[in-house]
Amino acid sequence: MKHWKLTLPVGLLALAALTLWIEPAFADKLADAIAKAPQGSGPGQIDPSKPAGFLGINGAPEVNLILAFCWAVWVGWIFSTVGAFGGVMAGVGHITVYGLGNYAKSFKSTAPQLNKLVTDSIRVSNQWLVGLSALISSFNYWKMGRLVLPLAVSLGAGSIVGSWLSVTLSQGKVSFSAYQGYFGLFVLFLGAYLFWGTTSRAQAGKKQAKEAARAFEETVKRQKSGEKVDTKALGVKVTSISLTRVTFTFYGVQFGFNPLIPFIGGIVIAGVAAFLGVGGGFLLVPFLTNVAQLPMYLAAGTSALAVLVGMITSITTFMSGGVSIHWHLIGIELIGIVIGSVIGPRTSKYIPDIWLKRLFIVLALYVGARYVLRGFFAINI
Repeated sequence: MKHWKLTLPVGLLALAALTLWIEPAFADKLADAIAKAPQGSGPGQIDPSKPAGFLGINGAPEVNLILAFCWAVWVGWIFSTVGAFGGVMAGVGHITVYGLGNYAKSFKSTAPQLNKLVTDSIRVSNQWLVGLSALISSFNYWKMGRLVLPLAVSLGAGSIVGSWLSVTLSQGKVSFSAYQGYFGLFVLFLGAYLFWGTTSRAQAGKKQAKEAARAFEETVKRQKSGEKVDTKALGVKVTSISLTRVTFTFYGVQFGFNPLIPFIGGIVIAGVAAFLGVGGGFLLVPFLTNVAQLPMYLAAGTSALAVLVGMITSITTFMSGGVSIHWHLIGIELIGIVIGSVIGPRTSKYIPDIWLKRLFIVLALYVGARYVLRGFFAINI
């Protein structure tokens, strides 16, 4: 515990120091992009008469910090509760709630370089929030015995490869409209897939997950009635490890997996997540619940640790490539993330497994449809 408390601030300070060291590289790129943008008061123009806003650009949106804090609490809560959707909700905040999406999009024709720089800044800003939430959530779920460490490590190893490749190949090359459209497309597909997963046909093969979820929920009921139960002892216990098979138990139910499958899954998922500028939990959770056949109570914590590894890789690659963030905004958001991430694991156990999935599906369908129409067809809903 003491080691963790020391490592957390040291790790965050080291990453922050790296970003400050490479900040001049981004400043040069940003100054060059601003210089090339037309001046004026219309859309897609830089207005020198207006105060500096996002990224210090004159006339850019000035985000209400109270709103940013409240939204970040929500982002931390949803990610730490479901093990996913933190990056998607962070993206919704930066793109829509704060108005940064429309601002970036306005430069599509007038200043393409500035369009792409702001887009990359939004992508990595999302990941800063998710990375901190994943760090806090991982430790909380590990203490509760609800994190499958070997599975998270296999996914995380793949995430390193996928995140690095995706950022390296896409940085500075994605317009905001394309980013928003693909963002929505992946989320919409996910929502449809998860909806199918709740049907009787899909549920038929999830006997172990259902059994474990029932055992967990019964234990929570016993605790609420005043009975003392050692939940840590009932949590994840690894029973065997080999190169081709890992087995573990959770509340008396046995599970197993081949480490190679989550490693490959981690490469693909992290690659998609890094491109979208999100954590990847919205793909990891379906992978864990539908492919690995885990109950949602295990998916959240296991997903969080895998996301953390991918976020460290992705953020470092983005920042070393000359992309930066608006520090005042991110600083306030990170405080909100801490609060939401601490609350999430303590409240999720009181929400039935099926309702966590339904919440996930509703959010995915709405956000996905909205951004696909907005990004590819310029239609607002």
